Amino acid sequence: MFIVYLFRILIVIAILFLLYTVYKYISSPVRKLEMAKNKKQFYFLDDPDHVKKNFFMTYKGMLFEGEKYIGTTESTFDVVSVIVYTRQPNELKGLERDDLYFLEKEILIYYPHAKVEWKHPISQLLDIY
Repeated sequence: MFIVYLFRILIVIAILFLLYTVYKYISSPVRKLEMAKNKKQFYFLDDPDHVKKNFFMTYKGMLFEGEKYIGTTESTFDVVSVIVYTRQPNELKGLERDDLYFLEKEILIYYPHAKVEWKHPISQLLDIY
């Protein structure tokens, strides 16, 4: 009889563990970033409490990574510089200047004191005119 109860408890524990694993998978921000990239939507993934961690953005199926640098503003220490680049420059086909302005505006929502810089080859699109 004891073994039957023990077996039932183990089944309940296994079901709870399975539900927890499914919940963690569904709520994963990295999975949401990948889904937004595949659906060609905008998504901003960042941990604002950790300045040394890079942020990621996806827009129109392109993945961008941004490095944050802290500095002084008028009264506080804050993120004052952001450098944005992509690891797959071949995915940039179809990127327009207005798209970069949109991404820059979204970055400035999170980091209003930051100066946004774009690395090569994205910077060439802004330097044309």
